[in-house]
Amino acid sequence: MHLTLHASFLPHDDPDACLAFYRDLLGFEVRRDTGHDGKRWITVGPAGGAGPSLVLEPPASDLGVTDDERRTIAEMMAKGTYAGLLLAAPDLDAVFARLQAGGAEVVHGPTEQLDGVRECAVRDPAGNLLRIQEVRG
Repeated sequence: MHLTLHASFLPHDDPDACLAFYRDLLGFEVRRDTGHDGKRWITVGPAGGAGPSLVLEPPASDLGVTDDERRTIAEMMAKGTYAGLLLAAPDLDAVFARLQAGGAEVVHGPTEQLDGVRECAVRDPAGNLLRIQEVRG
């Protein structure tokens, strides 16, 4: 069996702000932008169509989610503890400078971790934690 990662999901509570963050600030391309019943799903990914996609979706949009679960998800999103993503870049300092200049909420700047990985962390407009690790050749 051969499987590949096709897409992953992150919630958004403001599709236009998230679109501006992922497209304009991170440089991802928009692969699909669809809406239904006042909700919007935006699929983005690395420019050039390479790699998996990221689907920015309305929170708790699954049919089986209860009202209590929706409230919990909204509370966790507000605190920035609901979802996250790990990205990689060859020039962490340049990516961090762009994010900082673009007004991203900085969690921490480029830091060497105990395991030797150099990374920074920011939050997207929905509060999702994005860790960006430096890929060393």
